[in-house]
Amino acid sequence: MRNGIIGVVVAAAAVGIVLLALKPTAGQVPTSDFPRTTDGKPNFNGIWQAVNTANWDIQDHSAAKGPVAALGAAFSVPAGTSVVVGNEIPYQPAALAKRNENAANWWKLDPEVKCFMPGVPRAIYMPYPFQIVQTPTHILMAHEFASAARTVYLTPMDEAPVDSWMGWSRGKWEGDTLVVDVSGFNGKAWFDRAGNYQTGTLHVVEKFTPLNRNALTYEATIEDPALYTRPWTITMPIYRRLEKDAQLLEYKCVEFSEEMLYGHLRRPAAK
Repeated sequence: MRNGIIGVVVAAAAVGIVLLALKPTAGQVPTSDFPRTTDGKPNFNGIWQAVNTANWDIQDHSAAKGPVAALGAAFSVPAGTSVVVGNEIPYQPAALAKRNENAANWWKLDPEVKCFMPGVPRAIYMPYPFQIVQTPTHILMAHEFASAARTVYLTPMDEAPVDSWMGWSRGKWEGDTLVVDVSGFNGKAWFDRAGNYQTGTLHVVEKFTPLNRNALTYEATIEDPALYTRPWTITMPIYRRLEKDAQLLEYKCVEFSEEMLYGHLRRPAAK
């Protein structure tokens, strides 16, 4: 009888080991589960969106009042957890002082307030959807905010012909991960409303990796020797929008910022 019980236990353990080997670990996607293109690459076509508070502050932060007290809770800052690995941005001392100055005046200095292009990586985690259109040689990322867009070139490309808000993106596949090397920035964009900023020496390496059928892991490693003592990384999931009519809508915000930017140039009314 005892030998029979031992045999059952051993058999059950063997089955458990087999099942464990077959079961994907957390974050691992069965090869057959994620949609594929005709050339066998992960199919990222669709509408995507981050769901976090990184656009307010990419580091840990508490809820805070907005810049206009008379509006109460409107424009206040929601609390959020860090998307920065280790929750530390390795600023040089002078750069940190500039970041703090930016934070104190974000409501008039942040390029988002002026409807400028959001830059990379901020365009990914702004609280608006973006669309990926994928081909074997190019990937278009079109963002709702300010109609920002960029092209990821999967074929050999020269250096950026001109510096720009969204940079110059060159991509390659490493297994199922899309790796995008971005340079050629004009250095004017910010990372968030907390004043974290960049310069023209910014270099970003992004990784888009399938997490499950409707989610990707996004990772961006950031180098900017003019500001930081070492590279640092952000990471977050981004999710596929599943509404049957999901689409990008227009958010052309330039007209909303014209008064703030150019109102002082208006000719005084004749008496």
